Amino acid sequence: MSEVKVLDKTFVTSIPEKEIQDRIKIIAEQMNKDLADKDVIFLGILNGCFMFAGDLFKSIDLKCQISFLKLASYQGTSSSGNVKRLIGINEDVEGKTVVIIEDIIDTGNTLESIIKQLKGYEPAEIKTATLLHKPDAYTKDLPIDYIGFSISNEFIIGYGLDYDGFGRNLKDIYTITK
Repeated sequence: MSEVKVLDKTFVTSIPEKEIQDRIKIIAEQMNKDLADKDVIFLGILNGCFMFAGDLFKSIDLKCQISFLKLASYQGTSSSGNVKRLIGINEDVEGKTVVIIEDIIDTGNTLESIIKQLKGYEPAEIKTATLLHKPDAYTKDLPIDYIGFSISNEFIIGYGLDYDGFGRNLKDIYTITK
């Protein structure tokens, strides 16, 4: 287990890169089965999902598109509770299967906001994929179709997730130390 210091905090490895990559391949295989013969657009939620979305998309064997939406709800090490729409949807999703790609789902506030906005574009269906899920923090009843790892309600960084903009480039996922 390795340790990294990012700004004023120390973190220890919680999910190594190999476990992440193995789990992403399993998720992609399931999506390839579930979404075969559908008109699919993947919608990645930036900034955090960029590594997950990139690695996932490399293993997707469907005729599909990918686009990105930028929202923010974090400040420092905790959710602000406010979801801000920063960059909107430019693609036509009407009648398509939209797969939201999230790096992490904790409270579900961001997911709820995205789904509410997407429904106005009249997609055929909306599915959700997240690399990480914090069930103890989740306050919504929205289904999550694909989950990489269920984790405890602790602050994490790495593999696209950050602490005040730093740590996204780490290949493993790290948990904050007490």
